[in-house]
Amino acid sequence: MKRLKVFLTSIFLIINSPLFAYSSDPKEFVQELVTDAIEKLSDKNLTKDEKSKFVEKVAIENVDIKALGLYTLGELRKSSNESDLIRYQMAFEKYFLKSLTSRLTDYSSNRFEVVDSEKKSATYTIVKSIINPKDGSPEIKIDWRVYTKNPEKPLIRDLIVEGLSLARTQKEEFASILGSNDNDIRVLISKLNEFVNN
Repeated sequence: MKRLKVFLTSIFLIINSPLFAYSSDPKEFVQELVTDAIEKLSDKNLTKDEKSKFVEKVAIENVDIKALGLYTLGELRKSSNESDLIRYQMAFEKYFLKSLTSRLTDYSSNRFEVVDSEKKSATYTIVKSIINPKDGSPEIKIDWRVYTKNPEKPLIRDLIVEGLSLARTQKEEFASILGSNDNDIRVLISKLNEFVNN
């Protein structure tokens, strides 16, 4: 549960940042996003609603939500019909955005540092960072999986918090729901919509 909270906090830090062109270098991209997020979160003049709307807009621009949604669906993405896939992706995006915005809080005192990066392929770079929580608890190691198929527009695809891939964790949760419901994608869509509407 703590790791999930760290993940959502980190994603929030990524996307809660001013709208301007960030560096195309993955390491600088992550550093700029989080630095801006911390600065933004220290602004006491913004309401929670303003932050929520801001998060939604910037998430769509800087997180590869479509690819994340397809990955978390697993093998079912290959056998589902196009109509169901479109409905799933719409439900997943709303689910993802609500998950982020429902956990808004002030993380401006956290200290964040990018410590290294490693290019894994022509399209992926792992950016290594640490967060020192404001409550004095131990530092948290976070690796950011940055997708660079378009080298001018890096996108966040996953976070690995203390060795745990959060995209994989979400995929396993969805697989559990599907496994209990005859792999019916419509049941998963319904569950996502229930979360959004509650």
